[in-house]
Amino acid sequence: MKTNRIATSCMAAALIAAQGAPARADFGDALVGGVVGGVVGGVIVNEANKKKQRTYAAPQVSSAQRTANAEVQTALNYFGYPAGTPDGVLGSRSRSAIADYQMTLGYPPTGQLTEYERSHLIASYHRAVAGGPATMQAAAANPMGMRGLLVTWRDEAMGITPAVTQAAPAAPAAPAEPTIAAAPAPATGLPTFLGAAGTQVSLASFCNRVGLMTTTNGGYTTVADMTNPMDALGEQLCLTRSYAIAQGEELAARVPGTTPEQIAQQCAGFGPAMKGELADLSLSPAPAVLEKVRGFAVGTGMPPAQLSSTAKICLSVGYRSDAMDVATASALLLAGLGETAYAELLGHHLSQGFGANQRTDLAFDWYGLALEGADRPGAAVFAPGQPERMQLLRKAAYAMVGREDDAMTEPVPAALPSFQVPQSSN
Repeated sequence: MKTNRIATSCMAAALIAAQGAPARADFGDALVGGVVGGVVGGVIVNEANKKKQRTYAAPQVSSAQRTANAEVQTALNYFGYPAGTPDGVLGSRSRSAIADYQMTLGYPPTGQLTEYERSHLIASYHRAVAGGPATMQAAAANPMGMRGLLVTWRDEAMGITPAVTQAAPAAPAAPAEPTIAAAPAPATGLPTFLGAAGTQVSLASFCNRVGLMTTTNGGYTTVADMTNPMDALGEQLCLTRSYAIAQGEELAARVPGTTPEQIAQQCAGFGPAMKGELADLSLSPAPAVLEKVRGFAVGTGMPPAQLSSTAKICLSVGYRSDAMDVATASALLLAGLGETAYAELLGHHLSQGFGANQRTDLAFDWYGLALEGADRPGAAVFAPGQPERMQLLRKAAYAMVGREDDAMTEPVPAALPSFQVPQSSN
């Protein structure tokens, strides 16, 4: 409890110090103004200085251009590309949102809109607003959510038929495959088919489907009735996601003098700050990734308790806003700080393909780390009142890699034996 109070106090003090200037639409401007000088700002600023990341300069614009830019920012925010407050200044935060929008459509992520890209964005925004409830229904049915509407409507206007369509899942929680749509070749001349980051399925939509199927099936999969390990792991991903969101919101609520929007804006920098570590997650074994993450943590110069509290808040933000880079980076940092319960999240991300490439072989090691630390006092973070959940996780993880028989071999308890030996009568 004392450690938690210290962590919360550090976080609160840092965030209170961050309130010297109002939030703007541009992340670079926010850095200068002091909004990002809080908890997450310490991580981002250190990384920015270390990696010498390029920032965009906000040009002087006319009143008419500022109005047009504000319309672009409003449309970006609507479709899930966080550009911040529509102030009409397209600085680094807005350019980053534009680049994400361009990647969704398979175009070069320059951060500078072409006339066609701008027209499509604005026209789609007005179409979506005019559609009302029908737009929300279409987004819910699209594996990419609101962003998927941009791809669908672009292809519809160009007469392009998707190469592969989204099929309804046959099993309750099977991970959905994203729609693969043909896209115009980028200006570099290189073809693009599966590389656009925006084609990833929305985790929120995935968990909505999982929740409906779990209710239909009468509850979560158990050790006794598990038949499909991927279904079981999908359920557990959504369960742990819910716990992580609630935990982070509880911590954020204890931080005085700041708004959820300001916290979300600061957390948005978590993914870019740990870009290298996120890439390694899909390529390297868990020990190598953790070593790099620990180096990152030391390089921030922040106390471990403060980093931990920060990461838990940003994990909640990432899951709640469907920002997989923020959520995955936060879980990575927590695992690197020795909180092995969060290694389970990384196993889920890798096994299901959210925030990382789908790699069941790499996922198995992260599940192993979570299982190894599960017996330590206070280690249960997710569903602590359900100890049988870890038995299910063990069985599903081993079945995922074709080693069902090994899952039944429980490790020898780490305790000294005790035998009663009668005393000799002599």
